[in-house]
Amino acid sequence: MDRLDVEILRLLQQDSTQSVAEIAEKVGLSTTPCWRRIQTLEKQQVIDKRVALLNADKLGLNLTVFVQVKAAKHDVVWLNQFAEHAKNIEQIVEFYRMSGEYDYMLKVVVADMQAFDVFYKRLVTGIDLSDVTSSFAMEQIKYTTALPVIS
Repeated sequence: MDRLDVEILRLLQQDSTQSVAEIAEKVGLSTTPCWRRIQTLEKQQVIDKRVALLNADKLGLNLTVFVQVKAAKHDVVWLNQFAEHAKNIEQIVEFYRMSGEYDYMLKVVVADMQAFDVFYKRLVTGIDLSDVTSSFAMEQIKYTTALPVIS
């Protein structure tokens, strides 16, 4: 990737609804070469997808919870079962396998404490977990989906 690719990626991360002509003008290219670069970045899967970012507060999703889980077992069968279980719960917006004391970290977005309780009961039903602990976000200080792009 050269500096033009990096700048195209920065612009797309800021607003993916910009036209190719607008992006081309901002990076100093004509439309066709800019379009080709974007197509190449998509083919290389540098650009994974283009989506709309929704406002959680406007949707009434006012509570963000970080849930840490200790595995009941440490084998591939249990991991696959837990991963499939978690993938089917739409309130889980991020899901990581971790190092350290807890094995998994889930980022959960719900409307309120009552909705979290419903989520929690669904999470622990039908899956063998060793320990689950939750931390409730009191304030979001920084949020971005933009990745640092370096040439």
